[in-house]
Amino acid sequence: MSETVTQTLPEQEIPEAALPREDVLKELLKPEVQQSLILLVEQLPQITQMVSVLSKSLDFVQSVATDEVLKNDTVGAIKEMAGPVVGTAKNLAATVIEAKDRAEASSETVSLFGMMKMIKDPQVQKALRFMNAYLQVSGERQSGK
Repeated sequence: MSETVTQTLPEQEIPEAALPREDVLKELLKPEVQQSLILLVEQLPQITQMVSVLSKSLDFVQSVATDEVLKNDTVGAIKEMAGPVVGTAKNLAATVIEAKDRAEASSETVSLFGMMKMIKDPQVQKALRFMNAYLQVSGERQSGK
């Protein structure tokens, strides 16, 4: 906030040393400076309120950032939630890789009778029920039910 108050327009160059008292008075007599001061004074209540909110926010952020217990609890919660997901993803990936390897290694031809025999397998039945339910839900969502 203080940066915006202390910024000057490009055409106004203030030397590094403070302006002498007479120069300050000359600056204050300029109409554009007076307009800016009036606008600034009118906005002071809002500026004060904004600075107060920013100060409170800064205090909160600093207290949260330095709270080791909160940091440890947050890291622990993230690990706790991510652990099962990572385990499931690893298991799924391993299963897919093994199934791909087996399918590539096999040269057996699946006949109609072989398919009828496979349909009796409980895992195939489970997969078929899932596919059927998925297609039903997908159809319902597309039709807007």
